[in-house]
Amino acid sequence: MKRAIFPGSFDPITLGHYDIIERGIQLFDEIIIAIGTNADKSYMFSEEQRKDFITRAFAGHTKVKVDTYEGLTIDFCKQVKAQFILRGLRNPADFEFEKAIAHTNRKLSGIETVFLLTSSGKSYISSSIVRDVIRNGGDYTSLVPDTVRF
Repeated sequence: MKRAIFPGSFDPITLGHYDIIERGIQLFDEIIIAIGTNADKSYMFSEEQRKDFITRAFAGHTKVKVDTYEGLTIDFCKQVKAQFILRGLRNPADFEFEKAIAHTNRKLSGIETVFLLTSSGKSYISSSIVRDVIRNGGDYTSLVPDTVRF
């Protein structure tokens, strides 16, 4: 079984994330959306809210699971027996950042990272932009799955 994790904070999940996951489903037998916990980061949405947004967005997708983890992503991969890390790339800066992490992960664990380019119509969307729109009372609904409503 080809199992991948798609790690992130998903604060909140965006249509860019959704795009990568939907396309990743075609490549892997199972994708675990792995919500990472970073004690140094303050989140707009609680872990429970983020997990609920994602779980409801992928209800009916039997190949998609949602879980949370702390610590190194490669340790979580080993725990759930995932052979791959799935990552989305929006722009060249993402590539440079993600490339260094992918090389480190492979060196430390042998786990491969698979990159997918975000679809062009969604490449401008990021969780930080969505949070800024929400904080300022803007209409964020075209940037996130329908399950991200409050």
